Amino acid sequence: MSKNSLKEDDSKSERNTETKGVKTLLGDPKKAIIKLAIPMIIAMFIQTLYNFVDALWVSGFGADLFTSVKVADTGKLALAAVGYVLPFYMILIALSTGIGLGAGSAISRKIGANNKEGADNVAIHSIILSFLIAIIFTLILYFLSDKIFIWMGAGESSQLAIIYGKILFAGSIIVFFTNIAYAILRGEGDAKRTMYAIIIGAVTNIILDPIFIYTFRLGIAGAAYATVLSMFITSVILIYWLFFKKDTYISFKFRDFKFRKEIIIDIFDVGLPASFQQLSLSITMILINYIIVNVAHAGDNGVAVYSTGWRVVQMAILPMLGLATAIVSVTGAAYGAKDYQKLNISFMYSIKFGLAIEIIIALLTFLLAPFITTIFTTGEGSIDIVHDLEIFLQIVCLFYPGAAFGIASSSLFQGIGKGLYSLLTTLLRTVTLTPILAITFCCLFNFGLIGIWWAIVVANLVGSMVSFIWAKIYVYNLEKHKIATI
Repeated sequence: MSKNSLKEDDSKSERNTETKGVKTLLGDPKKAIIKLAIPMIIAMFIQTLYNFVDALWVSGFGADLFTSVKVADTGKLALAAVGYVLPFYMILIALSTGIGLGAGSAISRKIGANNKEGADNVAIHSIILSFLIAIIFTLILYFLSDKIFIWMGAGESSQLAIIYGKILFAGSIIVFFTNIAYAILRGEGDAKRTMYAIIIGAVTNIILDPIFIYTFRLGIAGAAYATVLSMFITSVILIYWLFFKKDTYISFKFRDFKFRKEIIIDIFDVGLPASFQQLSLSITMILINYIIVNVAHAGDNGVAVYSTGWRVVQMAILPMLGLATAIVSVTGAAYGAKDYQKLNISFMYSIKFGLAIEIIIALLTFLLAPFITTIFTTGEGSIDIVHDLEIFLQIVCLFYPGAAFGIASSSLFQGIGKGLYSLLTTLLRTVTLTPILAITFCCLFNFGLIGIWWAIVVANLVGSMVSFIWAKIYVYNLEKHKIATI
């Protein structure tokens, strides 16, 4: 290699390294965690607030404000339809965020190692891969949705589930692109613009939902159209930031692009386990829905309780999900720089911060369960699930503090490129312990529907503790090995 080409490579590695995001990523670990986590917590709060509001509009809440004509596709059956679609929509989210996590982790590690060209290549590979995978899964889910929901025992809500699902599945490519773009920005420490994009999408969705559902009288189909349109608007903004404004650390040069095996492996080392990890959550929801309908014999009412209550759970653990994105980026950069003390500091600080927040949220959820339940049971027929939904909220909130240990540990493994470790502990919690305990508590102990909720709590607490212990041992061994080689 010539001296000129070496100089050119060096200039590529150094260009744009002075962005605020990169400075934050490579600075004090505690400050980095807070600076990267808070924007994402805010963004996820708004996103989860949208999920709340979406459930309210679908349930029939506030219909009189937008139209004097009754909209048929709202109420208990609509909530149940959303519950049947949600696990499959989460599959799309899992795949896209999994690839994004793999890309973000690799980008952060490249930044820590001062390798800009490598970071650029990771970003380009992740976008192309996401489009290819999105096309495949869009075709599969769209054309098989009729059979899927009938097989799941959707009953009266099957037709609503098919309508809602097909529209969402048709927008899969947008889902993939936005999640990859978010990951790229987070990977280079730019959490603020990620926050802005998520908030714009969520607020747009909140505004469009009642218009499409009630004013246009599209019912549950309107909720799906509003979701796809809001994501499209967000994707346009992300395209401008990444490809036209060109003030990011990452640069995109598709003209000279060539697939490189080592980059794909680097993305997939974290991305595939992360995708399967999130897929396991979707699979668990499918299994729990099946157990609710066919083992506990709770029917659409039980599915409506579970799907609606799980929205509350998602909001409750969102501070940890925001922290998780920061942990992946900060620990990834520290690992790339071989600064294992910084890695450990950021890991433990995140757990302490998250634990304090989750204890407060668990207490508030337990005390405010009747009020939260009232909000979600205003639609036609929804009064049937009031009691069961309140019980769900007061039981499931008990695992929130333990989530701080599990989520932070999984994110640490993802940040350092050990996605398989994160996957194994998640599988223990989701597709292994949760369904087994659900059937055991429901049938053998005759706890019925309540037994399923207790199974969720126990499975999550055990899985979180196993993950934390494993993570601490791994970090200790990293530090010990570094000391031994000095």
